[in-house]
Amino acid sequence: MPSSLQQHVTDARDRPDVLVAVASLYADVQREIDARRPLCIVSGRCCRFEEYGHRLYVTTLELAAFMADLRQAEANAKTNRLAVMTAWDGAGCPFQAAKLCTAHAFRPFGCRMFFCDATSTEWQNDQYERFHARLKQLHVALDVPYLYVEWREALKALLS
Repeated sequence: MPSSLQQHVTDARDRPDVLVAVASLYADVQREIDARRPLCIVSGRCCRFEEYGHRLYVTTLELAAFMADLRQAEANAKTNRLAVMTAWDGAGCPFQAAKLCTAHAFRPFGCRMFFCDATSTEWQNDQYERFHARLKQLHVALDVPYLYVEWREALKALLS
């Protein structure tokens, strides 16, 4: 993991143009999902990476938006983010509590796009590629270094 990850994320997190651009992309993602209407049975499998056989990768912009939203959520709830990480056993996602995502409102792009609904596999892959390409373009347009890192490793680097 590049040692500059934390600096790049912090710099981008404090830029309103970055946060607006990511929010706009996420709104477009949500419109696509709403049009497809995939089934979510709230099984929590999507958060249990080892058990379900997948990993989540995120970009610098996604991490910046996530960290800005996490900071705001913590300020509103007056909670300590380290409590989430210290209770985490290293498996799955540290933001999963039972079958629910405690960061659902501001979860990363990959979490937004993934559904374990077997009928959504084909369109998910196509749309993931399409929106990920837009994320890459945003990195260039906003002059934010593009890093593509595994979610939990990034969280460890950013929240420790």
